[in-house]
Amino acid sequence: MQRLVNFHIAFTSNGTDSDLSVSFCGLANLNNRIVGGQNAPAGFWPWQVSLQTSSHFCGGSLINNQWVLTAAHCFPSGSASGVTVVLGLQSLQGSNPNRVSRTITTLIIHPNYNSETSDNDIALLQLSSPVTFNNYITPVCLSATNSTFYSGVNTWVTGWGNIGSGVSLPAPQTLQEVQVPIVGNRRCKCSYGASSITDNMVCAGLLEGGKDSCQGDSGGPLVIKQNNRWIQAGVVSFGIGCALPNFPGVYTRVSQYQTWINTQITSNQPGFIAFTSNGTDSDLSVSCPGKKLAGFRL
Repeated sequence: MQRLVNFHIAFTSNGTDSDLSVSFCGLANLNNRIVGGQNAPAGFWPWQVSLQTSSHFCGGSLINNQWVLTAAHCFPSGSASGVTVVLGLQSLQGSNPNRVSRTITTLIIHPNYNSETSDNDIALLQLSSPVTFNNYITPVCLSATNSTFYSGVNTWVTGWGNIGSGVSLPAPQTLQEVQVPIVGNRRCKCSYGASSITDNMVCAGLLEGGKDSCQGDSGGPLVIKQNNRWIQAGVVSFGIGCALPNFPGVYTRVSQYQTWINTQITSNQPGFIAFTSNGTDSDLSVSCPGKKLAGFRL
């Protein structure tokens, strides 16, 4: 089922495409997080946004001063009418002194998005006017085309989604953060079936279960830290249940979309940085017996 929910990541820098955006992206001045998995302090994930109508329904990430990256499945009608993008939030309820809101002037869903398979589950939102960066509102860097994410690399995912299958985030609904390792695509296919996991996806989670994104987190960022920069590796997309053993979360692999994103955003382009994994990828030696049926996170 598709997953309307969010999670958080870490950053890294290694190369550059757009100097202006790269100089600003991926810096979370208030974040000294090393490990975690609970309430996220204010300003720790300053690119995290909440998409709202009457209430929060999806996450997203700020990628420059006027564009947000999210999941295509957050907009099943193909329209962003009536949707508000809220930035600088810590909790969905109560006081948020750093809160900034914008409407959406343009929704761009990837032309090859497949709602049946969740392939190319990615979309761009243009804000009604630019936002000003501060400690609580900052764009994330995006993983460049030549990025590598080996099994076991630790990432962070953030969001206001459910804290378990059918279990809503309790008041005041503070942004949640959890650390989850990359699960290689070969191992991920063992769980979901070979045809369900494409090169446009990246998986992350504990094979023993217990940590995951969930409903309400969709569209939010999976990030990874490199050289004091946070780089977005994935967009929360789908999964079977939440935090079930052997079914890691499945994310849209951002590095596959550098060309598409830069084709849509022609000025003040987002900062793309290559994330480079060290050593060898243990996923290359994975084999699995038989197939399991695919399922999606809704």
